Amino acid sequence: MTRRVITTDRLLIREMEEKDCEYLFEIFSDKEAMKYYPMLKDRKETVKWIQWTRDHYKKYGFGLWIVEEKDQGEFLGQCGLVLDKIRGSVEVEIGYLFARKHWGMGYATEAARACKTYGFEQLKLLKLLSLIDPKNQASINVAKRIGMKREKQVKMRGRNLDIYTCYNG
Repeated sequence: MTRRVITTDRLLIREMEEKDCEYLFEIFSDKEAMKYYPMLKDRKETVKWIQWTRDHYKKYGFGLWIVEEKDQGEFLGQCGLVLDKIRGSVEVEIGYLFARKHWGMGYATEAARACKTYGFEQLKLLKLLSLIDPKNQASINVAKRIGMKREKQVKMRGRNLDIYTCYNG
């Protein structure tokens, strides 16, 4: 049974399952959607992504979740909280990636805001961050809308990434 994690006015945010492979593959194989990510993923890599995410739930109790439209159940994308090692420090990142056909509708902002609230209220985290390519204005806008501020730039995985942060309280 799929575990619901968060519900908002328009969204249902739930744990990822193997049955989500085709929906995620739609995003992972879309050059425009993946423009600011290191590489596209094929179906095999998408299956590995789902397995990695499900292992993250077991180890840490959270991870990237599937975002669906609440009333119709339509797949929109993924959003959630993941651990990331940044300059030797383990941090919790809010990550979001949506199918292109759902861009510009406020879903990423609504989902990211809900995940921020979950991280602060349920997990009692003190800080959340997002790693964003400095050219990815849409993701920067989402981060700013949920109250994140650019803190600094780091070089990770061979790329320059801006760190946007927000603090609890």
